[in-house]
Amino acid sequence: MADVNIPQTDPDVGLSDAQVQQQIHNGNQNTGEESLTRSTSDIFRDNTFTLFNLINVVLGALIFYTGSYKNLLFLGIAIFNTAIGIIQEIRSKRQVDKMVLLAEGKINVLRNGQDMQIRSEDIVLGDIIQLGRGDQIPVDGVTVRSRGIEVDESPITGESETISKNIGDKLTSGTYLIGGSGKMRVTKVGADTFVNHLSSEAKQGEDTSSILLNTINRIIKSLTYVIIPLGIILFAAKVYGGTGINRAILGSSAAMIGMIPEGLVLLTSMTLAVSAMHLARKQTLVRDLPAIETLARVDVICLDKTGTITSGNLKFVEAIPMMKNVPAAEVEKVVAGITYGTGDGNETANAIKNAIDDPELKTEKIIPFSSDRKWSGVGFSDGHDYVFGAPQFIFKHIEKPVQAKITQNAKKGYRVLAVAQVDNLDPRDPLKDPKLIGLVLISDVIRPNAKNTFQYFRNQDVTIKVISGDDPTTVSTIAKHAGIQNAENNVDMTTVKDDDDFGKLAADNTAFGRVTPDQKKRLIAGLQDRKHTVAMTGDGVNDLLALRQADCGIAMASGSESTKSIADFVLINSNFDAMIDVLKEGRRVINNIERVASMYLIKTMYSVALSFIFVFFAMGYPFEPIQLTPITSLMVGIPSFFLALEPNFNKITNQFMKQVLIISTPAAVCIVGYIMLIEVIGLFFGLKYEFTSTLCVLLTGAICWLALVMVSRPLNRLKIGLDILVLVAFLSIIIFFNNIFSLVSFFNKDIWLYAVPLIATAYPLYMFMQGVIANVLDKREKKRMQKRNNNQ
Repeated sequence: MADVNIPQTDPDVGLSDAQVQQQIHNGNQNTGEESLTRSTSDIFRDNTFTLFNLINVVLGALIFYTGSYKNLLFLGIAIFNTAIGIIQEIRSKRQVDKMVLLAEGKINVLRNGQDMQIRSEDIVLGDIIQLGRGDQIPVDGVTVRSRGIEVDESPITGESETISKNIGDKLTSGTYLIGGSGKMRVTKVGADTFVNHLSSEAKQGEDTSSILLNTINRIIKSLTYVIIPLGIILFAAKVYGGTGINRAILGSSAAMIGMIPEGLVLLTSMTLAVSAMHLARKQTLVRDLPAIETLARVDVICLDKTGTITSGNLKFVEAIPMMKNVPAAEVEKVVAGITYGTGDGNETANAIKNAIDDPELKTEKIIPFSSDRKWSGVGFSDGHDYVFGAPQFIFKHIEKPVQAKITQNAKKGYRVLAVAQVDNLDPRDPLKDPKLIGLVLISDVIRPNAKNTFQYFRNQDVTIKVISGDDPTTVSTIAKHAGIQNAENNVDMTTVKDDDDFGKLAADNTAFGRVTPDQKKRLIAGLQDRKHTVAMTGDGVNDLLALRQADCGIAMASGSESTKSIADFVLINSNFDAMIDVLKEGRRVINNIERVASMYLIKTMYSVALSFIFVFFAMGYPFEPIQLTPITSLMVGIPSFFLALEPNFNKITNQFMKQVLIISTPAAVCIVGYIMLIEVIGLFFGLKYEFTSTLCVLLTGAICWLALVMVSRPLNRLKIGLDILVLVAFLSIIIFFNNIFSLVSFFNKDIWLYAVPLIATAYPLYMFMQGVIANVLDKREKKRMQKRNNNQ
């Protein structure tokens, strides 16, 4: 698409207010970023128009045809579940949307000759945007001022090489400034920009995968192939077997309603949404809901030193002369000249600017700081070129006395940087014959709660790795003071070769110094190759590759826009302590859904089994739709919503199916067994359908209540109260509303003559079956582990 003709805006003045209004009037205004949350209409649509709701509506129409209107009560439960899910998700959406506004980065533009900050959607064609290191380019444009601009175009090209930009060069939306500063003129906005053509590639890429949701969706997908065919077969079998149409419809509907795990998917997505709302209230923005679950499974967290262990408020300590006849004041002057000359705005540059005034030295060459180079440099008008940065990246070999001085100060926790004079300053060539002038010491302060935070993660079996661009001794010392375990195991990444085993390197060490962005990425990939789930925290462009590689990316709100744009979480207060809350929320979601899923699947499992069995039996299906309502709502639906939101921060076992099956399978087996026994007794003694179905409801309710008690463990007063309350409600329905639910009277002594002995045996039988199932699952797990070990 050809560039739009725009006014040749003065790069030092920008557009006037009148020109901005004209561009808006002409429709040349940018569009905002896609919302992190679904729209209200999408929430209503996605929660309402589901396959299971469609099945419920069709079944409701069939039941309406029979004239048994009270059996339509199950539709009320489905509507109630859907309404709760919608309300909770909308509440969560509003809280997260508020947090997005807090985390939203502003664009620095020049208008009417004045600097101002605007939102991305307020950019218009012809605007002059001011760019600095770490900024993400929001729209397409051309460079009109460049102070050593270097851009990472990997979101477009796939190559991580940096590209220098001079005046007149094109800048593409979705790319990042990793060095230098300057200005650009906007040439494309809205749908015309590259980032809107290829937004999925320019942003984060694939969404975070949810093991929990994937497992549940597999269960649901399997059920969709079973419910409808099995329901039709059961209906046809009953009609062919002589059962009346109305009774066949009611029986088949009850079977299909029982097979639907109503609310399970809804409950899972709602729980994740509520967790996002809780975290938003604690100043943590969740950009991808499944990431909450992913972080709960993390067993390694990689973090930068600055801004996580330390406060990030760097301070200039002193300049140490290392060349004869060069005083400390001269070293400070050169350092300040380089810092002010390059225009760098990183933490180190700001510390120097706060301590030393601008010496106003004229510059002829400028090389801003780069995370790959680890140094910045200028060529002054007097013909001398200087560089300032990491000693290991400036010098190929450091003399022993100099190295001793660096190590001595690094052990005190100082960041040690070098100032050197060079013969020829060219970013494309290695530094030639650098001459050390002096060392500069920068201090940082460990965060007040750092020790407690790292102690918590250690107790949770989460390993901390510190990956930093600083001297490895400095990194190790600060990590040790912060209480990070094995911090003395450190490595200088300048000594590591490209063909070294990064997985072993990452596993054997804790503190990594002088790490390049590509090495950060390879260390994380090495840990992932060893089957670790890795989270990465970062705040600068040097963390971009690592954040993309990690299973879970966490950015500080004070960091660059580029890191925030690809992170799964943004810590609004830039406080790493908030990670404890995120970990807890993830564990709460997984542990609680793991427990309540078994309650939903009990009904599904026994309904599928009974449907298969009663296809071949002449008897009618043992339930009517309305008789399942007390069990569905009281033993599953209502308690599951409470249990899914309770605090539960236990470690993740990663045994979702085992935990579900160990509760649901013995319960389903017992229910099927008791129902078949009741049907046999009914045939033998000539009991009426209403009598046997009441017995089936009592036994099914009793076993589901036992399963609820199992799921509620460990018990506390609230959960005991909940379990007793639903039992009382269930008994109240049988006592006072038996006619509505097609049950025989509670005061019919004959019903209890059969029910009491059967219910009395339910608990020991359930526990016996649970032991058998647990034994079978354990044997299968051992065989699987043996097979895996043999393959290795």
